Amino acid sequence: MATQAQPVARLKVERGNKDVGQSLTKMAIRRIRKDRLTLIAIFVIITMTLLSIFAPVISDALGVNPTQTSADRTFLPLFSSSLNRDGTAATHVLGTDDLGRDHLSRLLYAGQVSLAVGFLAAGLAITIGVSIGITTGFFGGVVDDFVNWLIGTLTSIPSLFLLLIVASVMPFAGPTALILVLGLLGWTGTTRLVRGETLSLREREYIISARAVGASPIRIMFVHILPNLFSVIIVTLMLDIGALILTEAALSYLGLGIKAPTPSWGNMLTGAQAFFVYGIHLVIFPGLMIFITVLCLYILGDGIRDAFDPTAKD
Repeated sequence: MATQAQPVARLKVERGNKDVGQSLTKMAIRRIRKDRLTLIAIFVIITMTLLSIFAPVISDALGVNPTQTSADRTFLPLFSSSLNRDGTAATHVLGTDDLGRDHLSRLLYAGQVSLAVGFLAAGLAITIGVSIGITTGFFGGVVDDFVNWLIGTLTSIPSLFLLLIVASVMPFAGPTALILVLGLLGWTGTTRLVRGETLSLREREYIISARAVGASPIRIMFVHILPNLFSVIIVTLMLDIGALILTEAALSYLGLGIKAPTPSWGNMLTGAQAFFVYGIHLVIFPGLMIFITVLCLYILGDGIRDAFDPTAKD
């Protein structure tokens, strides 16, 4: 006797829903494209980075030199001009400082140093923090206890005080030393965050399945767990870059940051305080560069966090 055909269950798919069949990354990119504030922040950061990279080209086009001093053109106002020693014309868009050096040129070269310190030190801290955090969160045990004790010990000391101690005993100075100091001391927050996320992810079904089929711990950590930490890492990186630029400025104010004559936004702002009456532009523009850059980095981090939120609605 022929058996009666059983009805097949059909899944009702909501038509017109853009999120159906799309990964979280694609949805996040679409959300960022619609977020005008985040797009403006990205544009400003890219613009400042490109201006700093092409500082030599811009300086040559204006006929100025960030290191050339001149006693007869100190504290020139904005959009002024002068003659160089070789007779060529120099255009000072943002005026000159107390030694007659072009202020715009020094700002652009200082951007190379400040942005390099922020990006490289944050990259070093993120690399160390993610590596330690994902390892301790996955394995646990004695290693996890030791790392938690070390983090607790380091965070119990005020961060600025610890930076002052380490920076004062460094055998060599300069941007490289500052990057190493900030990077090697700035990983603790990232480690805590990544460790907590890893503790949650390692109990998920796909991790258990990977273990069942014989995947090695290294493969599980860096192929299955690490991609799920991408949004957390990117947001932390943006916030760390902004915080480290501010830290460099604070250390320069205390005399332990980037040393003159190498310019940075921090030491330019610190050195200009004594000439506030004679050239207020010497104070305004370095402070403005720090403020705008850090603000845009925080806005970008906040926008990325919202874009990768799986519960967010367009």
